[in-house]
Amino acid sequence: MSEFVSRFFTAPDGLRLHARDYPAAGGGNTRLPLVCLPGLSRNARDFHQFALLVSGDAVASRRVIALDYRGRGLSAHDADPANYTVPVECNDVIAVCTALGLSRCLFAGTSRGGLILHVMAALRPDLIAGAILNDIGPQIEAAGLMEIRDYLANRNTPASFEAAAAGLRHLHGAAFPALAPADWLDMAHALYTDRDGPIVADYDPKLTDQLKAIDFTKPLPTLWPQFERLAEKPLLIVRGEHSRILSAETLERMQAHRKTVETTLAKGQGHAPLLHLPDVFTPIKAFLGHF
Repeated sequence: MSEFVSRFFTAPDGLRLHARDYPAAGGGNTRLPLVCLPGLSRNARDFHQFALLVSGDAVASRRVIALDYRGRGLSAHDADPANYTVPVECNDVIAVCTALGLSRCLFAGTSRGGLILHVMAALRPDLIAGAILNDIGPQIEAAGLMEIRDYLANRNTPASFEAAAAGLRHLHGAAFPALAPADWLDMAHALYTDRDGPIVADYDPKLTDQLKAIDFTKPLPTLWPQFERLAEKPLLIVRGEHSRILSAETLERMQAHRKTVETTLAKGQGHAPLLHLPDVFTPIKAFLGHF
């Protein structure tokens, strides 16, 4: 039996979308499925190790679906880069859930994926049974977003996946002392692809156009009203110990909803934490065990 099935869907505007579908081990199909939403330039492969842990858990296995947004992974690139927005991608996620016959799910949203969940809480709150927000909240730190903009602007073509792993470690190693060499290589295989010849980052280069257009001399917009809706659901918030996107102050304000909000710290990790490392997966497993 294969670890996952690749499934293709049609977005509301006709674009072809892709997701990985990891079946639950044993009788786990009776539990609520977990839908995984990656970061801005990331894809379904980002969740591979995590999805295997969740779907194959001996006690609480469940189906896991990991999405490629438009312009990432195996999903089609959009001819109009103006469609690479959180609202459009939120509608894509809702369309995928509808196509799969999922009326109520758990979600894990990393960075961009968590922003999508804020919008979904306003559009389709009935779809969300509970959510894991991975190093993201309703308020983003400008310095961290500028770092992401600058990093994505330097699109390179490493000679090998090992070279890509070395480059990632050089750039991000200080924020991720918890990662082992195998983790960096896994990250390289998740971020890069050689489907079309040279090894390149697996996203449409036009994805960065809107980041480049942000005026960082002005305060970034926030999503606090949307978070109020999202926090009506059970939430687990993961914050990277060295995150420059989700500040400790923002996390403290999010924690004011103590009846629904749990938090955990990913020690030795920055933005965004790997969810399958033991110290992070243990509280996630406990959270998922409530559903």
